[in-house]
Amino acid sequence: MSAFDEIYSPTEEHQAFRAAVREVCADKVAPHAAEADELSEFPKASFEALRAADFHAPHVPEEYGGVGGDALAVAIVIEEIARACASSSLIPAVNKLASVPWLLVGSEELKQRYFPPMATGEAMASYCLSEADAGSDAAGMTTRAVREGEDWVLNGTKRWITNAGVSDFYTVFAVTDPFAATRGISAFVVEKGDEGVSFGAPEKKLGIKGSPTREVYLDQVRIPGDRMIGEEGTGFGTAMKTLDHTRVTIAAQAVGIAQGALDYALGYVAERKQFGKAIAEFQGLQFMLADMGMKLEAARQLTYAAAAKSERTDADLTYFGAAAKCFASDVAMEITTDAVQLLGGYGYTKDYPVERMMRDAKITQIYEGTNQVQRIVMARQLLAGLPRV
Repeated sequence: MSAFDEIYSPTEEHQAFRAAVREVCADKVAPHAAEADELSEFPKASFEALRAADFHAPHVPEEYGGVGGDALAVAIVIEEIARACASSSLIPAVNKLASVPWLLVGSEELKQRYFPPMATGEAMASYCLSEADAGSDAAGMTTRAVREGEDWVLNGTKRWITNAGVSDFYTVFAVTDPFAATRGISAFVVEKGDEGVSFGAPEKKLGIKGSPTREVYLDQVRIPGDRMIGEEGTGFGTAMKTLDHTRVTIAAQAVGIAQGALDYALGYVAERKQFGKAIAEFQGLQFMLADMGMKLEAARQLTYAAAAKSERTDADLTYFGAAAKCFASDVAMEITTDAVQLLGGYGYTKDYPVERMMRDAKITQIYEGTNQVQRIVMARQLLAGLPRV
């Protein structure tokens, strides 16, 4: 798919992409969503369905065997998968998150080594930035990488790592110069099979239970120097630039979760009868539905605008990425909560999917930077004179 210049509205090609992924999700992803949540297990059947249709990593460039989907196409894929199963939407989302650093600053050799297996679905990747005491303050990480000859030896623990244990490749950020602050952080590719790599027990989470979240332990992990991503000391800058792009994918995930909840609520209120008529006829509920639909579409349009800016790498991407992620996730939390309310007591039970969607929506306000952090990012951009409309 080619990049677009000044527009962000989906093209006919994007719409065809949406129709294709929606069909796959309806037939082969949605049926596994409740089970993945109930059992807290990675949805292997959903992964295989997405892999077979090339929706597991649609961002991988064509020259490495991928689909070459632009940022808007990837957002649409994630949105549609999240509409059916939020846990499954993290398959393409986290594959992109882990590999954007490769695209931004990785060597051609590194790209040729790691993108092809991702493109075929033989391997997935995860992003290892956070630590127990380095969440919003990512610069406070303590994981170390020490040079030994041509190699690097890594030691430390990364926490809250999405799809850890399932992924084969890990983009790991570590301190290479403890006296250089953020300029002393570098990025590396660590492989699951490297000696000294192990994983903690899966976290017991509120939502997205079908996507494992675990600690990644690095104990004297020796890797060759050509697995450094970019130049030494550029890791922190690469991490922040990556998040500018991938916050758009979290916005898309939030939009998809919200759409799934609204769709279900609309069907429910049209059928549920009280006082002799469908509850959809009551004005109080109509006002709720109107607000849900209005805010959802505003979130979608902001997300698509941010996706276009990601594709073009516009100067104001930092602002729009933060704005889209923050607004869409807040909207998703509101819409899913309202969907539970519209279903009343039924909405509070696991017999209906909206309670799962409400639990899943919450994380979108937290990961890839809490929404409080997003507001700090936006304020700084505004005070610096960006964006100018």
